Amino acid sequence: MSKLNELMARGTELLGSDYAILCGAMSWVSERHLVSAISNAGGFGVIACGAMTPELLDAEIAATRTLTKRGFGVNLITMHPQLFDLIAVCTSHGVGHVVLAGGLPPKGSLEAIKASGAKVICFTPTLALGKKLVRSGVDALVIEGMEAGGHIGPVSTSVLAQEILPELAGEVPIFVAGGIGRGEAIAGYLEMGASGVQLGTRFVCATESIAHPAFKKAFIRASARDAIASVQIDPRLPVIPVRALKNAGTEAFTAKQREVANLLDAGTVDMPAAQLEIEHYWAGALRRAVIDGDVENGSLMAGQSVGMVTGEESVAEIIASLARQAEAALQTRG
Repeated sequence: MSKLNELMARGTELLGSDYAILCGAMSWVSERHLVSAISNAGGFGVIACGAMTPELLDAEIAATRTLTKRGFGVNLITMHPQLFDLIAVCTSHGVGHVVLAGGLPPKGSLEAIKASGAKVICFTPTLALGKKLVRSGVDALVIEGMEAGGHIGPVSTSVLAQEILPELAGEVPIFVAGGIGRGEAIAGYLEMGASGVQLGTRFVCATESIAHPAFKKAFIRASARDAIASVQIDPRLPVIPVRALKNAGTEAFTAKQREVANLLDAGTVDMPAAQLEIEHYWAGALRRAVIDGDVENGSLMAGQSVGMVTGEESVAEIIASLARQAEAALQTRG
């Protein structure tokens, strides 16, 4: 057994994959084609449910099953108004792994997933929440730093890893995410106690990704400094920052926040509805860029590792390259 396989053993055992490399759930990108390609290449694909209805998720899982015999997971957003219906869809398909993201899992959600025999993987932005989730019975954790693309927290990956891995890596497998673009970084986090990693940005320009050619070109041209976090303009409207490549859509989001804040002031919407309005905005803006190729007005959600995306490659080539780099780094360090 290679050093890489040895350090990833808990992760691969949990996932049933060759490598403990999860694909980050990216709305419109992490769909049947990319998810199945990642699982077929030995990683672990994860469908991004996002704002999908139960009917759409049902169709997506069924379609993914036709493209791979390997395991894959489904990422569900905890604030989705039909969360329990989505869990039921996963159960009906025998999905083996459900990833919960976007906040504290609602009461009964963990139990509903585990009742089907599926493994539950949860994101934790803090050590305190991580401990609480472990006590609640989650099977694994993901810690994602602010270098990641899409919705982000305020703390860097390296700091989260130092805070959380020494405390909790002995209790459940932990996957590290945010800003990872090469295998040397994977090796470092594995040596710190991680059981695997999650990458999103690195897979956007895979040949199997359905992202529009213009979207991929924007990624290939970008540097780490182009992936900036959105700014919250009104303290009354708590908005989770989103990291994306700067374009006209960045300014449009500022205007959207003002619009929603005015609706709050007028009493037209309550806070949960206001936050859902923001999420729907992002889903639409991301679709415009990913599917329609409107890279000027749509949302180009990207992590800071975007500077390491230098061309279009197959998923198999990306995973093989990451594994080679990680293994070489581990061998060098003895």
